Amino acid sequence: MRRKLYWMAFPLATFLVLGCGKSTDAVQEQETDRYSGWRTYAGSKDGNRYSTNTDINKENVQQLQVAWTYSTRDKDPDNRSQMQCNPIVVDGVLYGTSPKLKLFALDAATGEQKWLFDPYHLPGADPDEMASFNVSRGVTYWQGQDGKEQRILYAVGPKLYAIDAATGRPVSGFGESGWIDLRQNLDLEYDASEAYAVGTTPGVVYKDLYITGMRLSEGADAIPGHIRAFDVRTGERRWIFHTIPYPGEKGYNTWDNPDSWRRIGGANNWAGMALDEERGIVYVPTGTASPDFYGGIRKGQNLFANSLIALDASTGKYIWHFQVVHHDLWDRDLAANPNLVTVQHEGRTIDAVAQITKHGYIFLFDRTSGKPVFPIEEKPVPTNTGLAGEEVWPTQPIPTLPEPFARQDFGPDQVTDLTPETHAHMMAQYKKVQDRVMFAPPSKNGGWIFPGFDGGGEWGGAAVDPATGILYVNSSEMPWSLTMVDVPKQEALTEENSGPVTYAKYCASCHGNELEGNGASYPALVSIGEKFKEKELLSIINNGRNMMPSFRQIPAQEKQALVGFLLHKEERGAAAVAASAASAAPPKEPTGSDKIKKSVMDEVPYRMTGYNRFLDKEGYPGIKPPWGTLNAVDLNTGKLLWKVPLGEYEELTKKGIPPTGTENYGGPLVTKGGLVFIAATKDEKIRAFDKESGKVLWEAQLPAAGYATPATYSLNGRQYVVIACGGGKIGSPSGDQYVAFALPESVK
Repeated sequence: MRRKLYWMAFPLATFLVLGCGKSTDAVQEQETDRYSGWRTYAGSKDGNRYSTNTDINKENVQQLQVAWTYSTRDKDPDNRSQMQCNPIVVDGVLYGTSPKLKLFALDAATGEQKWLFDPYHLPGADPDEMASFNVSRGVTYWQGQDGKEQRILYAVGPKLYAIDAATGRPVSGFGESGWIDLRQNLDLEYDASEAYAVGTTPGVVYKDLYITGMRLSEGADAIPGHIRAFDVRTGERRWIFHTIPYPGEKGYNTWDNPDSWRRIGGANNWAGMALDEERGIVYVPTGTASPDFYGGIRKGQNLFANSLIALDASTGKYIWHFQVVHHDLWDRDLAANPNLVTVQHEGRTIDAVAQITKHGYIFLFDRTSGKPVFPIEEKPVPTNTGLAGEEVWPTQPIPTLPEPFARQDFGPDQVTDLTPETHAHMMAQYKKVQDRVMFAPPSKNGGWIFPGFDGGGEWGGAAVDPATGILYVNSSEMPWSLTMVDVPKQEALTEENSGPVTYAKYCASCHGNELEGNGASYPALVSIGEKFKEKELLSIINNGRNMMPSFRQIPAQEKQALVGFLLHKEERGAAAVAASAASAAPPKEPTGSDKIKKSVMDEVPYRMTGYNRFLDKEGYPGIKPPWGTLNAVDLNTGKLLWKVPLGEYEELTKKGIPPTGTENYGGPLVTKGGLVFIAATKDEKIRAFDKESGKVLWEAQLPAAGYATPATYSLNGRQYVVIACGGGKIGSPSGDQYVAFALPESVK
C-alpha cells in the first residue's frame, strides 16, 4: 500500500531561520529561579509548563525508565472515572488527587505515601454525594510569610478545602471546619445551594488570596460564573468580579435584556488562570454564557463571556479584556489557561499573554495594555440560522498571526478515504450536514463544528519556552456535528408522558432520543435497570457521576417520573420519547428562589441532538489524518514551525498507513534539555519529542491513558517526569496510577 504524507515537519534549518528571541544572561538567571521546580499547576503561575532542568536531555532521554509508581486503588470498575491531575512538588513532597478526589502526599523520590485525605470519611459526609465528585486537574499550595503555615487548597465538587500540607488534616479556621461552598457568596438574588457548581482546575494564589473560578451547567439553569478571591486563612470572600455585569458596570450594555445579570448564567472560568505576580495582574479566560447553543434569550455581544480578562489581583478591578467569540453559539469556551511570555516583535521586547482556543487560534496581546501584538480582523460570518428569536453576531475576530495550529475547514475533499467503502459511507453521512463553514449558526439543518467541541486546543493547555518564545500545543482534529430540534411544547403533563418528557428535556441531548447513547462518553441507558435500582438512579440524578453533572435542580416529581421511565422503558416503549413533542412542563409553577431560573429554562425553544463525533463504523474519525497533532509556533514571528502526528493506531500502521495521531486530552511540558513531553493519546503512551524538529525521541507504554499534563522536577540530583494515568475518556479503560520516570542512577 502506498504510504501517504498526512502531516508536515519543518527541518531544523527552517526552524532556525524563522527565528526566535535570544535569551540574555538576566533572562536565563530569572528563568532558572522561576522554572526549576513544579510548585504550581502548569509548573508556574505564568502557566508555561516549562522546566529549566536539563538532567534529562536529547542525548540520554532514551534511557528513561520507571522510577516509581503509586496506585490510588479507587478507579471506577465500569471505566467511567478519570484522573486529569497535574501534580505539584514542594520541598520533596508530591501532592495530587485520585479518581475519587482523595488528596495525597508522596515522597517525590520514591512514591511512598506520607498521608491521605479522604473526604468520604469526614463527619457527616454523604456517600451518595461523594459519587458525584468531578475531575480534579490539580491542587494549589500556599505558605505563610513565616513559613509555619502551609496549606493545600483543592476542590471536591462544590467544596473548596484548605488542608494542612504537613498532616493532611482540614484547617479548622478555614470556612466551615476546613471548607467553603463555591455556590455561596455569588451576589445572587436566588438560592443557588442546589445548583451545579464544582471546582475542576485549580485557582492561583496571590499573596494571601486564592483566586478561582468553577465549572457550571451549560444549560439555561446555570448560575453565573463570577470570579472570586478568598482569604487563604479564613475562607472569607475578599473580592468578586461579575462576569455577567450588573447595572452600572462595564459590559452591562452588551446584553439586550437589562435583567440578564439576574437571569443568565455561565461566562465562567473553568480552565485555569495565569498570574503576573510582579505586576499584580491575573489573566482570566471565560466560557460561554448559557445556554450554550441558543442565544435568543441572551441577545447581544454577551460580555464577559468568551473573553480573556485582565484583573487587578489585589482588588478584582477591571484592567482590560478581549472577547474572542461574540455571542457564542458553538460552545467555544476558552478552554485553557493563558501563557505569559516575552516576545521580540518589530524590534521591540514585549511582555505578552497568549491564549489558545478550541478553534485552533492563538490570540497574542500586550500583557499590560491588552493591545494585540498582531492584527486581529473582525470578519463577517453567516447569520441566517432559521431559529426563531436568535440574533447572530455578524462578525467574529480572527487573528492574522500567529498561524492556526489546527485545520479550519472541513470540506468534502477532507472526508476519510481509509478504504473506498469507508469513503463512500462517510461521504453520504457528510452530505446530510448542510452547514459547512466555521461560525455557521446552529440550525435544524445541522452544521460542522471543526475543530470539534473539545478542540483544537483544550484544557491541557500549551507549553512555552521563555528563552525562545516558542509555544508548543497539541490539537485534536475531529469533526463534530451540531443539529438543533424543537423543545416539546408546554402542555399539561400526564402520568403516561411525564417520564419521557423529562427525559427529552434533560437527557436526550447526551444519551439520545432512543436511549441509545452517543459513543463512549455518553453510555446507552436502554438496560440501565439491570445495573441500578431506583434509589441508586435518584442518587446519580441528584449528585451526578464522574463527568455527568448533577441535576438536583429538577423538581422532585419530574425526577421520580424520569426514574420510573428509565426503569420501565421496556413497558413504555422507546416511541414514548419521540412522542414527547406533545408533552409539557410540570403543572405547578415554582415559587421563590427557583422561579427566576425556571422561567429562563421555559423560554428556550430549541435543544441540540447531542455531542456527535463524526466517526466511521470502526470508530476512526471521518476526516483524513492527522487526527491528533503536536505543534510548535514561534510567537515572535507568528509562524508555525512544525506539525507532527501525536499518537497512532498500531493496527493502521501495520497496514502501511503512516501514524495518524489520535484524539488527545492533556497538555505538554517543555524543558531546557531540548524536549517536549506529552502523553494525552488514546494509545496509552507517553512520548518525548525533540523540541526543535518534532521528532519522537522516546516513548513508553502506560498502565492507562495519560489524559493529563505531566510534571517534572529534580530531587537529590535526579530529574523525574511524572504522569497521572487515569484513562476513562473516549472509550479508554480507567486507571488509578501515577508513574514517574527517571534515568538510571548510574547515568550522570
